Amino acid sequence: MNRYPPIAEHGMVGDLQTAALVASDGTVDWWCTPRFDSPSVFASLLDGERGGHCRLAAEYPDDDGMTVRQLYLSDTAVLVTRFMAPGGVGEVADFMVPDDSSTPTGVHRLLRVVRVVRGSLPFALSCQPRFDYGRAPHTLERPDEHSAVFRGPGTDLHLQSTDGVVFHEDGNDISARFTLSAGQAVAVVLTSTPGGHPAPPRPTLEKAADALETCRAFWQSWLRSCTYRGRWQDIVNRSAITLKLLTYAPTGAPIAAATMGLPEQIGGERNWDYRYTWVRDASLSVRALIDLGFHEEAHAFRRWLRERIETDRPPSADPLQIMYRIDGDPHLTEETLDHLEGYRGSRPVRAGNAAADQLQLDIYGEASDALIVGGDIGAIRGWHSLSQVLDWLADHWDQPDEGIWETRGGRQDFTYSRLMTWVAFDRGVSAATRFSRPADTARWTGARDAVFRQIVERGWHDKRQAFVQHYDTDVLDASLLLMPRVGFVSPRDPDWLSTLDAMGEELVSDSLVYRYDPTASPDGLRGSEGTFNLCSFFYVEALARSGRLDQAHHAFDKMLTYANHVGLFAEEIGPSGEQLGNFPQAFTHLALVTAAMALDEEMEKARNRAGGWRP
Repeated sequence: MNRYPPIAEHGMVGDLQTAALVASDGTVDWWCTPRFDSPSVFASLLDGERGGHCRLAAEYPDDDGMTVRQLYLSDTAVLVTRFMAPGGVGEVADFMVPDDSSTPTGVHRLLRVVRVVRGSLPFALSCQPRFDYGRAPHTLERPDEHSAVFRGPGTDLHLQSTDGVVFHEDGNDISARFTLSAGQAVAVVLTSTPGGHPAPPRPTLEKAADALETCRAFWQSWLRSCTYRGRWQDIVNRSAITLKLLTYAPTGAPIAAATMGLPEQIGGERNWDYRYTWVRDASLSVRALIDLGFHEEAHAFRRWLRERIETDRPPSADPLQIMYRIDGDPHLTEETLDHLEGYRGSRPVRAGNAAADQLQLDIYGEASDALIVGGDIGAIRGWHSLSQVLDWLADHWDQPDEGIWETRGGRQDFTYSRLMTWVAFDRGVSAATRFSRPADTARWTGARDAVFRQIVERGWHDKRQAFVQHYDTDVLDASLLLMPRVGFVSPRDPDWLSTLDAMGEELVSDSLVYRYDPTASPDGLRGSEGTFNLCSFFYVEALARSGRLDQAHHAFDKMLTYANHVGLFAEEIGPSGEQLGNFPQAFTHLALVTAAMALDEEMEKARNRAGGWRP
């Protein structure tokens, strides 16, 4: 593989506080520790020279015909990279033992277990950490021939191995070469600790095997809670594991993706930091998690969300930001890392996210729906805080905002934002009435109805015969595919079917869906982008609910062909079917799950109506 492997050529491992990407050639080229949003230790994915990496792979000449394959152990987050050469077959199992507790820890271990199952294979190790996104130097200490300590600013990285691997210094880095025969195995362990923390005990093969079994048992036990038994069991399970891997266990806050800076267009500037918690994305996940049977994860996020609502903010501030750090910190200052080349020259590389300061009114609808879903409105104080948010929204809903796509081209009266404010009032009125909670329901009802009328009058475009992106345009927007799901319109309503047809003609390319046309609706950024996987799965769901089952089924099956070799999706699909954007993206996997469940449900309804189904 060249210096920048395709984005799709990765698997992910994690311990529910941090995550690492492992390329299909055995290179760990992305790892931030001790948290998802910490500075990187390995980031060669963003700069092949300065980013840092840890490569552990079979060492064979290219012309000797070695084949490399990567897979997950079934229903786990144990990633196995297999090397098959004429002289032998070996594999590297990468994993981190999950810690599902509510206590953050500064110690994180990435285990790499190597074994040969046939013949004999030579292996090579190269460990070159680069702390603080490659900005900070480190020192190297050598306790013994099987150990090394890289000391960076505030963080130490311990590299240790079992017998059979001897480390050699390469400047301030480490390399090693060793050969294994059938039945032999070694383990290499990377442990990040706070600076000055005592070194962990050197690993043994027995302890590495025990850790592997603990990791495997955790994931298989966790998946037993999944209630999905539909047609797409494997890919739904993989998406569920991915969503869990992207959730910070101490707070229950899911991040949008494990990475930052991966481009929506190679060489372009749409390179964002997704290692934070978006209120919108996470809120939309609650229903899917509950429907899958993962109630604890849904409740954990709702607790996190209630804490954000209950947190005191300046009187002039909005009740919620659109995103937060995983511990709820609202400060996400954006900086440009000019020293990094960027993935295949895609610059600037941004850390932090300035969109946190945007006004996006739709988040109040998603948050309200998440907090009230299933008839559970939470604690009394939680209801009090939510009702105050809805009181605020009653005064502020009718104003332009930046919208769901976080455009940087100025505020507009976005139809989707209005749609979700309607959801906020609708859910609030329903919950207050059902549970006899104190609320200004007359005011909320008036606001809800006013929003409804405004969307129908101004969000509908007579010439296009469709609901459009905002009130001063005829541009279509795939976010409106959620209109039936939230109950604003029936999925069989003629106006909705007309909108769906218009989207199919303008935004859909062989089942792949663009968010909108940026040439027709400038978003303040240069360049183009690929189709959005999130929107493509929303389209499948909308087709299914509208009774277009053959079309929905075909579109879903085609979408699954764009998954990578281990079932993961990035944010977008490029012109040649390549994955683009941050990886793996939680929102994409969430939408995949909801599309699969909707399609299953509608197909069963159709079979029942046709009399072809038997219990």
